[in-house]
Amino acid sequence: MTLNRRLFSLALLAGLTACATQAPPPVAKVPAKPRIAFALGGGAAKGFAHVGVIRALEQGGIKADIVTGTSAGSVVGAIYASGIDGDALRYRAMRIDESDLRDFTLSTSGFLKGEKLAALVNQQVDGKKIEQMSRKFGAVATNLDTGVRAVFRNGDTGTAVRASAAIPNVFQPVTIAGKRYVDGGLVSPVPVSAAREMGADIVIAVDISAKPVGKAADGFFGLLDRSLNIMNLAALAQELKQADVVIRPNVLNIGSADFDLRGNAMLEGEKAARAALPQIKAAIARWQQQRG
Repeated sequence: MTLNRRLFSLALLAGLTACATQAPPPVAKVPAKPRIAFALGGGAAKGFAHVGVIRALEQGGIKADIVTGTSAGSVVGAIYASGIDGDALRYRAMRIDESDLRDFTLSTSGFLKGEKLAALVNQQVDGKKIEQMSRKFGAVATNLDTGVRAVFRNGDTGTAVRASAAIPNVFQPVTIAGKRYVDGGLVSPVPVSAAREMGADIVIAVDISAKPVGKAADGFFGLLDRSLNIMNLAALAQELKQADVVIRPNVLNIGSADFDLRGNAMLEGEKAARAALPQIKAAIARWQQQRG
């Protein structure tokens, strides 16, 4: 081997050795992603505001990994958790007719059966059971005999939602596994604690409850809605203090049976959600900072 070739080989070997021992460039650390939950409260027809909230949050880059719902919140939450986006959710909500929910009966326990509601929900979720949802979902109801909260996380979606929305004296109680259930709003008006139990790191609560202020309630549904909310104010406060962000759409002038005002409710939901986006993003940033 000539001297020049020997020198070239030595130089090549030294270069390869240097490459082998050189430290790789640092890899940028990707921030941890928190598990985000939407906790959707009850409020009958005011529940259409949840649709607007979800749509605006998604447009702002905030999507839920976990969804919990009470009463009207469980109806909207179940449909959203089945895998559709906010735009599709709005499209479907605008096409639900109040007659789709009416199945009158003569009974001292309630003048609506709730079977139509269950059927509608199962149709909207394409027959998926709760455990088959694209997002983790929990429907919150109240055990009528014990007063204990129940969170349905598996089984027939329509039946669970029907139980969660069984307003006392309006809908008949729903029997599941030998136990009777009614509206979850009696014990968990906005199901934040359920979202925490299901593994949420950040909980965005949506409170659409009617407060005992403002114009006088009138009519059967208005008085019932006002009465229920007065009774569960303590439970509401207990739940909301566990949330990272609370969104309150301005729907106090929308009655519990005002299906014709659903568009207004959705717009108010969108408006409130957009206003809350900076607070939500700040909460996510704090969570990420705490985890290094």
